[in-house]
Amino acid sequence: MSSPHTATTEPTALDRACAHPPPLGEHLRSPQLRAAMLVQQEVLSAARQFLRDQGFTELLPPMVGPVTDPGGRGAKAVDVDYYGHRYKLMTSAILYKQASLRGFAKLFYIAPNLRVEPPETTTTGRHLVEFHQIDVEIADADREEAQAIASGLLGQAVHHVGHAVPDLLRELGRDAADFAPLLSGPFERYTHAQAVELLRARGHAQNPDAEIDWEGERMLSLSSEKPFFVDDYPKGSRGFYDREDPHRPGVLRNFDLLAHGGYGELASGSERETHYPTLITRIRESGENPAKYAWYLDLAREGLPHSAGFGMGLERLVRFLTGLDTLWQVSAYPKLPGVAAP
Repeated sequence: MSSPHTATTEPTALDRACAHPPPLGEHLRSPQLRAAMLVQQEVLSAARQFLRDQGFTELLPPMVGPVTDPGGRGAKAVDVDYYGHRYKLMTSAILYKQASLRGFAKLFYIAPNLRVEPPETTTTGRHLVEFHQIDVEIADADREEAQAIASGLLGQAVHHVGHAVPDLLRELGRDAADFAPLLSGPFERYTHAQAVELLRARGHAQNPDAEIDWEGERMLSLSSEKPFFVDDYPKGSRGFYDREDPHRPGVLRNFDLLAHGGYGELASGSERETHYPTLITRIRESGENPAKYAWYLDLAREGLPHSAGFGMGLERLVRFLTGLDTLWQVSAYPKLPGVAAP
């Protein structure tokens, strides 16, 4: 990362992020949205081709289930009446990814997710209630293998878009040359503890026991010239399914992939916990009732494959490529936290 003073060079993107989208009809007619959707189309094409070339099978994700990912950083799931049972709309299909490894050793979803985010996240420019993830899972893999796929996927998307639709990038104020450092070699890696140290040195009071907060992510992102990984989040800061390092108690074998330029987190992933008794303990430690996860725990008792994987935000990736200020600008039907919208 470069020197701390670069964190002060951000323009007024966060101020513009507070603005709401125009009326839907006007938004859908916007040339800017049309260009962003054409970029998104190329991103999806590149992602699918890259993953299929790597031997992955695309599955269609579930939309509703008895439980969903509980680790949404303050976001809430939506309950639905499912034949007299309280089910959840998916905030993340991670539990289903793990289950699906029993039949498919390398799989991915283009997964819709719904998270009722706290209203204050509207001002980050990086949150929507409805969004999509490129969700990847790999049996018998470790964190480093998942990171290699994540960085390869990002690189392929950038390369493809730069060659397939350079005119659209220029129309949006971007140029393929803007991404040359990203394509030049491996991404740097920092531990969570190192990231906390960097932020505290810059006067940001980051909690060492928690995820990097939104402002901390922005500061780190602005201080780099290419994407980078943050590894080893502390136990308790992430979901019960993130595997604890057997040689370093209290440290999780997980990661975030952050984009440079102030765009923040693009992907989050980890090695997965599969040991049945440990899952029971971790669920209880998180304040959840293991009985809610009966179907998942039944599979874990039978034996889930060891795995690693990640979810990469589709809209966040498109925003990064297009250089736009907020996620609502790269969504045809944006739903902002705290705002009722069609």
